[in-house]
Amino acid sequence: MAQQNILLLEDDLQLSDTVKQFLEYSGYALYPAYDALEAKDILYEQNIDLMLLDIKVPHQNGFDFLQEVRNEGNTTPAIFITSLNSVDDVTKGFEIGCDDYIRKPFALKELRARVEVSIKRNFGTQQNSIELGNGYLFDIKGVFLTQHNKRVALKNKEAKLLALFLKNPNKLLSYEDIFEVLWSYDETPSQGSLRAYINTLRQHLGKETIETIKNSGYRYAKQ
Repeated sequence: MAQQNILLLEDDLQLSDTVKQFLEYSGYALYPAYDALEAKDILYEQNIDLMLLDIKVPHQNGFDFLQEVRNEGNTTPAIFITSLNSVDDVTKGFEIGCDDYIRKPFALKELRARVEVSIKRNFGTQQNSIELGNGYLFDIKGVFLTQHNKRVALKNKEAKLLALFLKNPNKLLSYEDIFEVLWSYDETPSQGSLRAYINTLRQHLGKETIETIKNSGYRYAKQ
Protein backbone atom coordinates (compact mmCIF):
# COMPACT_ATOMS: atom_id res chain seq x y z
CA MET A 1 0.00 0.00 0.00
CA ALA A 2 1.33 3.43 -0.98
CA GLN A 3 2.00 5.86 1.83
CA GLN A 4 -0.75 8.43 2.21
CA ASN A 5 0.12 12.13 2.36
CA ILE A 6 -1.67 14.32 4.91
CA LEU A 7 -1.71 18.10 5.08
CA LEU A 8 -1.93 19.28 8.70
CA LEU A 9 -2.95 22.93 9.11
CA GLU A 10 -2.48 23.68 12.82
CA ASP A 11 -0.86 26.76 14.36
CA ASP A 12 -0.39 25.20 17.80
CA LEU A 13 3.19 24.01 17.39
CA GLN A 14 3.06 21.47 20.22
CA LEU A 15 -0.20 19.91 19.02
CA SER A 16 1.03 19.89 15.44
CA ASP A 17 4.22 18.09 16.42
CA THR A 18 2.30 15.57 18.55
CA VAL A 19 -0.16 14.75 15.73
CA LYS A 20 2.67 14.58 13.20
CA GLN A 21 4.70 12.12 15.24
CA PHE A 22 1.69 9.93 16.01
CA LEU A 23 0.39 9.70 12.45
CA GLU A 24 3.88 9.21 11.01
CA TYR A 25 4.33 6.33 13.45
CA SER A 26 1.03 4.99 12.06
CA GLY A 27 2.48 4.99 8.54
CA TYR A 28 1.36 8.33 7.09
CA ALA A 29 3.47 11.13 5.63
CA LEU A 30 2.66 14.46 7.32
CA TYR A 31 3.10 17.92 5.84
CA PRO A 32 2.59 20.47 8.63
CA ALA A 33 1.54 24.06 7.93
CA TYR A 34 1.18 26.75 10.56
CA ASP A 35 -0.86 29.21 8.51
CA ALA A 36 -3.20 29.14 5.51
CA LEU A 37 -0.65 30.49 3.04
CA GLU A 38 1.82 27.75 3.87
CA ALA A 39 -0.98 25.18 3.60
CA LYS A 40 -1.85 26.38 0.08
CA ASP A 41 1.76 26.00 -1.02
CA ILE A 42 1.86 22.43 0.29
CA LEU A 43 -1.48 21.55 -1.28
CA TYR A 44 -0.34 22.72 -4.71
CA GLU A 45 3.15 21.22 -4.52
CA GLN A 46 2.34 17.80 -3.02
CA ASN A 47 -0.10 15.02 -3.83
CA ILE A 48 -2.23 15.31 -0.70
CA ASP A 49 -4.66 12.51 0.18
CA LEU A 50 -6.28 14.14 3.23
CA MET A 51 -6.42 17.58 4.86
CA LEU A 52 -6.57 18.07 8.63
CA LEU A 53 -7.61 21.67 9.19
CA ASP A 54 -7.77 23.84 12.27
CA ILE A 55 -10.15 26.79 11.85
CA LYS A 56 -8.54 29.60 13.83
CA VAL A 57 -5.25 29.94 11.93
CA PRO A 58 -3.30 32.97 10.63
CA HIS A 59 -3.89 34.72 7.28
CA GLN A 60 -7.14 32.89 6.47
CA ASN A 61 -9.42 30.83 8.67
CA GLY A 62 -9.97 27.15 7.96
CA PHE A 63 -13.53 27.67 6.69
CA ASP A 64 -12.42 30.17 4.05
CA PHE A 65 -9.40 28.05 3.17
CA LEU A 66 -11.52 24.98 2.44
CA GLN A 67 -14.15 27.03 0.61
CA GLU A 68 -11.46 28.38 -1.71
CA VAL A 69 -10.03 24.90 -2.26
CA ARG A 70 -13.46 23.46 -3.07
CA ASN A 71 -14.27 26.35 -5.43
CA GLU A 72 -11.13 25.42 -7.37
CA GLY A 73 -12.51 21.91 -7.84
CA ASN A 74 -10.27 20.12 -5.34
CA THR A 75 -12.22 17.29 -3.66
CA THR A 76 -9.44 16.02 -1.38
CA PRO A 77 -11.10 14.78 1.85
CA ALA A 78 -10.93 17.24 4.74
CA ILE A 79 -11.40 16.90 8.49
CA PHE A 80 -11.77 19.96 10.69
CA ILE A 81 -9.99 19.69 14.04
CA THR A 82 -11.06 22.60 16.20
CA SER A 83 -12.20 23.84 19.60
CA LEU A 84 -15.27 25.42 17.98
CA ASN A 85 -18.23 23.29 18.97
CA SER A 86 -21.45 25.14 18.19
CA VAL A 87 -24.03 23.53 15.93
CA ASP A 88 -23.67 26.46 13.52
CA ASP A 89 -19.91 25.89 13.24
CA VAL A 90 -20.36 22.18 12.56
CA THR A 91 -23.11 22.84 10.02
CA LYS A 92 -21.01 25.45 8.24
CA GLY A 93 -18.09 23.04 8.02
CA PHE A 94 -20.15 20.36 6.29
CA GLU A 95 -21.86 22.88 4.01
CA ILE A 96 -18.46 24.09 2.82
CA GLY A 97 -17.39 20.54 2.02
CA CYS A 98 -15.59 18.93 4.93
CA ASP A 99 -15.87 15.16 5.34
CA ASP A 100 -15.63 14.97 9.12
CA TYR A 101 -15.33 17.13 12.22
CA ILE A 102 -13.42 16.35 15.39
CA ARG A 103 -13.44 18.58 18.46
CA LYS A 104 -10.46 19.45 20.63
CA PRO A 105 -9.32 17.96 22.89
CA PHE A 106 -9.38 14.57 21.16
CA ALA A 107 -7.75 11.18 21.60
CA LEU A 108 -5.04 10.47 19.04
CA LYS A 109 -6.48 7.01 18.40
CA GLU A 110 -9.84 8.58 17.54
CA LEU A 111 -8.13 10.95 15.11
CA ARG A 112 -6.33 8.02 13.46
CA ALA A 113 -9.61 6.12 13.12
CA ARG A 114 -11.28 9.09 11.44
CA VAL A 115 -8.30 9.54 9.15
CA GLU A 116 -8.47 5.89 8.08
CA VAL A 117 -12.20 6.09 7.37
CA SER A 118 -11.90 9.29 5.32
CA ILE A 119 -9.06 7.96 3.19
CA LYS A 120 -10.79 4.62 2.54
CA ARG A 121 -14.01 6.42 1.64
CA ASN A 122 -12.24 8.47 -1.01
CA PHE A 123 -12.75 6.19 -4.03
CA GLY A 124 -12.02 3.15 -1.87
CA THR A 125 -8.74 2.76 -3.70
CA GLN A 126 -5.11 3.78 -3.63
CA GLN A 127 -5.10 4.61 -7.34
CA ASN A 128 -3.98 8.01 -8.54
CA SER A 129 -6.04 7.76 -11.71
CA ILE A 130 -8.86 5.74 -13.26
CA GLU A 131 -8.89 4.43 -16.83
CA LEU A 132 -12.22 5.05 -18.57
CA GLY A 133 -11.53 3.53 -21.99
CA ASN A 134 -10.82 5.09 -25.40
CA GLY A 135 -7.67 6.71 -24.04
CA TYR A 136 -9.52 8.58 -21.29
CA LEU A 137 -7.92 8.84 -17.86
CA PHE A 138 -9.39 10.62 -14.84
CA ASP A 139 -6.90 12.08 -12.37
CA ILE A 140 -8.36 11.52 -8.90
CA LYS A 141 -6.33 14.05 -6.97
CA GLY A 142 -6.26 16.77 -9.59
CA VAL A 143 -9.91 16.17 -10.56
CA PHE A 144 -9.39 16.45 -14.31
CA LEU A 145 -9.87 14.30 -17.40
CA THR A 146 -7.31 13.54 -20.11
CA GLN A 147 -7.47 11.66 -23.40
CA HIS A 148 -4.25 10.29 -24.84
CA ASN A 149 -2.37 12.44 -22.30
CA LYS A 150 -4.09 15.65 -23.44
CA ARG A 151 -6.27 17.46 -20.93
CA VAL A 152 -9.98 17.55 -21.79
CA ALA A 153 -11.67 20.94 -21.37
CA LEU A 154 -14.31 20.39 -18.68
CA LYS A 155 -16.06 22.96 -16.56
CA ASN A 156 -15.42 22.79 -12.84
CA LYS A 157 -18.84 21.30 -12.08
CA GLU A 158 -18.51 18.78 -14.93
CA ALA A 159 -15.24 17.49 -13.46
CA LYS A 160 -16.76 17.34 -9.97
CA LEU A 161 -19.78 15.47 -11.36
CA LEU A 162 -17.54 12.91 -13.05
CA ALA A 163 -15.61 12.47 -9.79
CA LEU A 164 -18.90 11.91 -7.97
CA PHE A 165 -19.97 9.24 -10.47
CA LEU A 166 -16.63 7.46 -10.21
CA LYS A 167 -16.91 7.40 -6.43
CA ASN A 168 -20.34 5.78 -6.73
CA PRO A 169 -20.22 3.30 -9.65
CA ASN A 170 -23.50 1.56 -10.53
CA LYS A 171 -25.29 3.50 -7.80
CA LEU A 172 -28.34 5.68 -8.33
CA LEU A 173 -27.49 9.27 -7.47
CA SER A 174 -30.60 11.33 -6.85
CA TYR A 175 -30.88 14.90 -8.06
CA GLU A 176 -30.52 15.98 -4.42
CA ASP A 177 -27.31 13.94 -4.03
CA ILE A 178 -25.81 15.65 -7.05
CA PHE A 179 -27.05 19.14 -6.19
CA GLU A 180 -25.49 18.86 -2.73
CA VAL A 181 -22.03 18.19 -4.19
CA LEU A 182 -22.05 20.45 -7.25
CA TRP A 183 -23.71 23.55 -5.82
CA SER A 184 -22.60 25.29 -2.64
CA TYR A 185 -25.09 26.46 -0.03
CA ASP A 186 -25.25 30.00 -1.48
CA GLU A 187 -25.93 28.80 -5.06
CA THR A 188 -29.24 27.76 -6.61
CA PRO A 189 -29.12 24.30 -8.27
CA SER A 190 -30.20 24.12 -11.89
CA GLN A 191 -31.76 21.08 -13.58
CA GLY A 192 -30.96 22.58 -16.96
CA SER A 193 -27.29 23.04 -16.12
CA LEU A 194 -27.10 19.50 -14.72
CA ARG A 195 -28.52 18.08 -17.97
CA ALA A 196 -25.91 20.05 -19.90
CA TYR A 197 -23.11 18.65 -17.72
CA ILE A 198 -24.45 15.12 -18.22
CA ASN A 199 -24.57 15.61 -22.00
CA THR A 200 -20.96 16.83 -22.03
CA LEU A 201 -19.75 13.79 -20.10
CA ARG A 202 -21.73 11.47 -22.40
CA GLN A 203 -20.12 13.05 -25.47
CA HIS A 204 -16.72 12.07 -24.10
CA LEU A 205 -17.46 8.75 -22.41
CA GLY A 206 -20.39 7.40 -24.42
CA LYS A 207 -24.14 7.87 -24.09
CA GLU A 208 -24.60 4.49 -22.42
CA THR A 209 -22.09 5.32 -19.69
CA ILE A 210 -24.48 7.51 -17.70
CA GLU A 211 -28.03 6.21 -17.33
CA THR A 212 -31.01 8.46 -16.75
CA ILE A 213 -33.31 7.10 -14.05
CA LYS A 214 -36.65 8.77 -14.79
CA ASN A 215 -37.80 11.25 -12.13
CA SER A 216 -35.01 10.08 -9.81
CA GLY A 217 -31.51 10.91 -10.99
CA TYR A 218 -28.57 9.32 -12.81
CA ARG A 219 -26.37 6.25 -12.56
CA TYR A 220 -22.82 5.76 -13.81
CA ALA A 221 -22.72 2.31 -15.43
CA LYS A 222 -19.25 0.97 -14.67
CA GLN A 223 -18.13 -1.55 -17.26
